[in-house]
Amino acid sequence: MNKNLQIAIEASLAAGKVIMEVYDTAFNVELKEDNSPLTEADKQANDVINSFLIPTNIPVISEENKQTDYVIRKTWNTCWVVDPVDGTKEFVKRNGEFTVNIALVTNNKPVLGVIYMPATKTIYFANVDNQEAFKAGLESHSVSVEKVLQLAKPLQPKTGDSKTVEVVGSRSHMNQDTLNFLDSLKKQGKEVEIVSKGSSLKFCLIAEGKADLYPRFAPTMEWDTAAGQAICNAVGIKVISIETNKPLAYNKENLLNSYFLVSR
Repeated sequence: MNKNLQIAIEASLAAGKVIMEVYDTAFNVELKEDNSPLTEADKQANDVINSFLIPTNIPVISEENKQTDYVIRKTWNTCWVVDPVDGTKEFVKRNGEFTVNIALVTNNKPVLGVIYMPATKTIYFANVDNQEAFKAGLESHSVSVEKVLQLAKPLQPKTGDSKTVEVVGSRSHMNQDTLNFLDSLKKQGKEVEIVSKGSSLKFCLIAEGKADLYPRFAPTMEWDTAAGQAICNAVGIKVISIETNKPLAYNKENLLNSYFLVSR
């Protein structure tokens, strides 16, 4: 196995352990400058992940790190892109749909990705160059990478066409751009079924064949999408910017993503 992918898996499991330790307490919720929630789980998971990634001597872009100026970042050929707790709102709601996202980006493209769902001990991981992506259900956050590999099963997206299109989104918070997109599908004679899921798990649903499309017409940051894009790209799923009609790029001057569409 790729050494950096192994490190990312180990980091995600260790982060998942501390996240669930906080999850089982009466934790406090702070608000960041952008009014997004922050908990002790975000901070502790970030510290744990940094402890694994910093020794690789590959720079780290993390939601919870102080961001390095672009004048320096633009010289990076390779970097980690990390969200210690993706879906902090889901964490606060205690609905389990939050993840640890760790991706390795080279030449502005995600080449390795790990998404770990600590509440169910479910891990997704991918090596884009090898065109391989896997899912494993674990018994513990403390299992070895060897055990993860033993339990791993390849991801297989949907094949063929169907009259019913399963679209990943929110049942209750559809914005107008998304509604317009769904209407365009219906005008093509498609029946649209909404599949609801939190955090970066939306990417995983497409990669494992449980949905067809994921239109994202709302703001996201690079750390929200890099690991999910790696997992999708590894099984031939495209993550295309609505703005550029090209794959989402990473380590940009502005770490905000454009709107995008994930599709087969």
